[in-house]
Amino acid sequence: MHLLLIHQAFASPDEPGGTRHYELARHLTELGHRVTIVASRLSYLTGKSVVASREVVGRQGINGLRILRVYTFPSLHRSFVWRIVSFLTFMVTSVFGGLRAGPVDLVMGTSPPIFQAVSAWLVSVARRRPFLLEVRDLWPEFAIDLGVLRNKILIALSRRLEAFLYARARGILVNSPAYCDYLVARGIPEAKISLIPNGADPDMFNVKTGGDVIREEFGLNGQFVVSYTGALGLANDIPTILRAADRVRDDPRIHFLLVGDGKERTRLESLAARMKLSNVTFAGSRPKVEMAEVLAASDACLATLKDIPMFRTTYPNKVFDYMAASRPTILAIDGVIRRVMEAAQGGIVVPPGDDAAIAEAVRCLSKNPAQCEQMGRAARAYAVEHFNRHKQAAEFVELLTALVSERVRNVPVSHLA
Repeated sequence: MHLLLIHQAFASPDEPGGTRHYELARHLTELGHRVTIVASRLSYLTGKSVVASREVVGRQGINGLRILRVYTFPSLHRSFVWRIVSFLTFMVTSVFGGLRAGPVDLVMGTSPPIFQAVSAWLVSVARRRPFLLEVRDLWPEFAIDLGVLRNKILIALSRRLEAFLYARARGILVNSPAYCDYLVARGIPEAKISLIPNGADPDMFNVKTGGDVIREEFGLNGQFVVSYTGALGLANDIPTILRAADRVRDDPRIHFLLVGDGKERTRLESLAARMKLSNVTFAGSRPKVEMAEVLAASDACLATLKDIPMFRTTYPNKVFDYMAASRPTILAIDGVIRRVMEAAQGGIVVPPGDDAAIAEAVRCLSKNPAQCEQMGRAARAYAVEHFNRHKQAAEFVELLTALVSERVRNVPVSHLA
């Protein structure tokens, strides 16, 4: 089987960003299948070039994995309009990239951004092969709730495009059980929807060191380190973390480490400077291969999103990395991920946007190392059992095999739905 994936933000472990698709592709190639990925030459997090070559074969020493990098206009972090320009240029160039991938058995598009799903559909039509649509976030609903998309005409057109792709996909893959409910409410047949949730590779976080390299790099020895990893964007509600840091500035043992990048980073660094937060460090983005060391250097981890209704449907990737790394999570997100954290007993759940509650949780954990260790162990055990990338990869292979053989198989929804 030869899978073609079109994914602007694809990242391998030696790049910053989520590696869900790399890990799934690796499992496919281990079983003898081939995977070609059409991706941008620019990092989705930083907007900078990530490759020197247009084509990489056998990346990370994996035979059967081919990555085709195509041109993307470098305007991701300028403004909303320029961001769309970047998406549209990738939509065009990725079609040509997909067509030069050679014979394929299945074409997969992932959203957001939704425009690259259009590319995947066009290539599937040209190749006369099944089209699998993966929904990682509910677009345009997230953009509407955030207030980024307000024009009524654009909202109507976006929803039409969304419905168009849903109708033409042979199967729809989602990474959160709440997305299943959303799609069914939109009239999508349940048998067309498959759930393979976000998760983590436990082996990636089996670190024997204590994170000494990171602690020494940032001068954090002897401190209680609270880490946030991931995008620094409008949706991530980083100002709430900065306000929480302000509340605990009287305790010199506590330090916040923000590891990531995004279009809001410059503004957030300026905000932290105006607040005179000496207990906050912006560490920049790190390749995934270094995240195990970052989390090993952390005593607790933070996950935040703005308090909007649609974010209650999401399974943030970072939470599963925290769990797999045996770190307690301070979770300021409501909805389905809250139920996971409560079932795992792997952290402290606080209301979204509540900097006072985050600060109190940080103080509590900083005074109870035994509680931190207990929560971390429980979190990892739960992630290994329910959100293990190895198990998810096996389900992914079954789904692709069924689609290629034109027998759409619905991967059972987890009992956590």
